[in-house]
Amino acid sequence: MNPTTFLYAEADGIGTITLNRPERLNALTFAVYRELADFFGYLQARDAVRVVIITGSGKGFCSGGDVEDIIGELFARSAEGLYDFTRMSCDLIENMRKLSKPIIAAINGAAAGAGAVIAAASDFRIANTEGKISFLFVKVGLSAADMGICHLLPRIVGLTHATQLLMTGETISAQRAYEINLYNSVVQPDKLVEEAMTLAHTLAAGPTFGLAITKEAINSEMNMDIFSALEYEASVQAACMLHPDFREAYNAWREKRKPQFK
Repeated sequence: MNPTTFLYAEADGIGTITLNRPERLNALTFAVYRELADFFGYLQARDAVRVVIITGSGKGFCSGGDVEDIIGELFARSAEGLYDFTRMSCDLIENMRKLSKPIIAAINGAAAGAGAVIAAASDFRIANTEGKISFLFVKVGLSAADMGICHLLPRIVGLTHATQLLMTGETISAQRAYEINLYNSVVQPDKLVEEAMTLAHTLAAGPTFGLAITKEAINSEMNMDIFSALEYEASVQAACMLHPDFREAYNAWREKRKPQFK
């Protein structure tokens, strides 16, 4: 509840993580990586939180790994030490995708490298008009196979767009990201918080159990054939029908009121 490398606030079932190194465009350090990964794991057990927003302070969302803090130090590491770092960065994305609560990335400026992957790993991406994005790993002499993005991005924007973005490392505007379905919406800078909060409140008022199963299904069915997916969905939907939220929705319909999901 008291992170030291970023800001956190909580109200009305919404937890807001704010990356807070504005002088470095919220670049990630080793410490930020580790604490973010652990914090998303912690939020799984935090019943008071039903939706999570992640955003940045200042003019940028997240410019990726900090060149001064991380890259210089990596040259001194052994192969095992390098793997320890890449595995830690993957832990962050793993815990984001495992979190059974919706995550909204409120992209308040440039998202690059690891910052772009954090945005892609979120369930919703709302950007302001300054929210350009780039998966720039190849531009620093690496592969684009970083933090799971070669798995995630083709499933978001399709193979053609993903291949171009990952192999060129090009930067695209917020509007272009919206056009290829990478962003859910693009708004003026002064409307970003309002847009993200409106969506967050809508989700927070929804059926927490049903939303958790939906996210689990999206993760699980990415690599299923249609027949396996049909069997999986028959099973999980039957389980949802045993949950009190299903009865509450029915009662609310009969009583002509909004359902009060617990």
